[in-house]
Amino acid sequence: MAATTCTHQDVVFEGNAVGWAPSGAVTALSLHHEHDPARLPTSGVGHGHKPTGRYVLAAGRAGEDDGLCQAIPAGALKPRVTYRVAGWISVAAAAASDEAAAAAEEGAAGHPVHVSIRVGGRAVDGGAVCAEPGKWAELKGAFRLTEESLLLGAAAVVHVHGAPAGVDVKVMDLRIIATDRKARFSHLKDKTDKARKRDVVLRFGSGEAAPAGASVRVVQVDNAFPFGSCINCEVIKVPAFADFFTAHFDWAVFENELKWYWTEAQRGQLNYADADRLLDFCDRAGKPARGHCIFWAVDGVVQQWLKDIPSNDDRGRAGLAAAVDSRLRGLLGRYAGRFPHYDVNNEMLHGRFFRDRLGDAVAPRMFRDAAALDPAAKLFVNDYNVECGNDPAATPEKYVQLIRDLQRGGAKVGGIGLQGHVANPVGEVVCDALDKLADATGLPVWITELDVREPDVALRADDLEVVLREVYAHPAVEGVVLWGFMEGHMWRPDAALVGADGVANEAGRRFLELRKEWKTDAGGRVDGDGVFRFRGFHGTYVAQVATAKGKMLKAFTVDKGDEALVLDMGV
Repeated sequence: MAATTCTHQDVVFEGNAVGWAPSGAVTALSLHHEHDPARLPTSGVGHGHKPTGRYVLAAGRAGEDDGLCQAIPAGALKPRVTYRVAGWISVAAAAASDEAAAAAEEGAAGHPVHVSIRVGGRAVDGGAVCAEPGKWAELKGAFRLTEESLLLGAAAVVHVHGAPAGVDVKVMDLRIIATDRKARFSHLKDKTDKARKRDVVLRFGSGEAAPAGASVRVVQVDNAFPFGSCINCEVIKVPAFADFFTAHFDWAVFENELKWYWTEAQRGQLNYADADRLLDFCDRAGKPARGHCIFWAVDGVVQQWLKDIPSNDDRGRAGLAAAVDSRLRGLLGRYAGRFPHYDVNNEMLHGRFFRDRLGDAVAPRMFRDAAALDPAAKLFVNDYNVECGNDPAATPEKYVQLIRDLQRGGAKVGGIGLQGHVANPVGEVVCDALDKLADATGLPVWITELDVREPDVALRADDLEVVLREVYAHPAVEGVVLWGFMEGHMWRPDAALVGADGVANEAGRRFLELRKEWKTDAGGRVDGDGVFRFRGFHGTYVAQVATAKGKMLKAFTVDKGDEALVLDMGV
């Protein structure tokens, strides 16, 4: 795939190499130049130019809050604008410091380095990287300021900090850029057309039998690209929720009811009644459901009885392994063929509960055993922040490495889940993550838990559109599932698309407008060769043809394909 490019540059801050000052306990700042082209990074995502090689080094840092800072010109930052933070960061141990050398050796796999925007005593996250010694990590942060924060009147300052004490921090070409979402949307038009549309030729006869001049109307009934939402046992009882879900979504996922802590909160006491109830609701509505999730890797969500199983000896580990096996056989044995997707071991980039106790080999074994129990299901990895560029633990590169490790262990990874719990999304950053995942793995991607948190509903609508247009334009993405949509029934506040009364707010209306935009409605007349041509989104259609003999309706499907789809309509 082509490298992600920035469609518009409005640079409001460009870190001057001589403008940096120490922040906190820093021995010295010094200017350097990376002369070896082989050590320079490639052009960045939306940065606007190639790296200069000039960087500033903060040496002798006493703690993680220490680093370097630079003032942003007064009046440069505006409220309600999404800003990109771009540049490159590296780390190095000071040669004369044993403490630094030990920290650098310990952090050979990388140290987290953060960028903050400080205004009036408040710090706003401007992005983070996992910086490795001898390598340049690209910064892909984003932030937005409120009118209240700018009214404080204090100067805004960029602050680069993080990594353990004694580890030197390098900063190259740091810039703050105002994004232009409309320019980005214009850039996505051709990409969307190529990924989601196909030329169609409808043949209505030939020669004397051709109904030349007959009126044709082609209406798309369903788009092949699915949108879904999470549901739970309480919310399906709300008529306004059920009506909106049934009318506007194609897939479901259960918010909690399939998770192990729900189906077996106490050892041996199984509860599948809630999951059965939700499956029945989906069956009646004609909606397939994702299986979320078989296991969850994060310690904080593992039920206590599992934690109480000792893992410091062979007997205890055998007991935990038996519980894992029982979970697999109980869940997939009961629901084999019912869930097209399963998230096998949720959030492995952020948790290691089972691997820490049973060894790394347990993760691919979960996939292998799940595939044996339900061969038809696609088995997914699923994690958060990968698409945001702000989490050193969840970079696209680390996700790719996790997938490859699983595959080396015999795991049949069938898809990549990006949860999509976002704020201040930037299209180029989302696209960069998708490109890296797709290019490295060749696997389909689903956005599995999308919600956009923003108190201002107009900005929430804009942010939602940024994400949806970006993922819809990307050929690797095969579906989007929202993590709820109704006020009062969502995990994150300030993310609803629909009020408690079932009426769509501005963000919800934007969602519905996009769904309408991504359906084809074409009309015209059959030409002298008995043909009607159009280009339409993939999905199911109905064609109405009005001839002297009367009107005729024909249903057909437009699948993916590079060549024109030619269909004989049989008139």
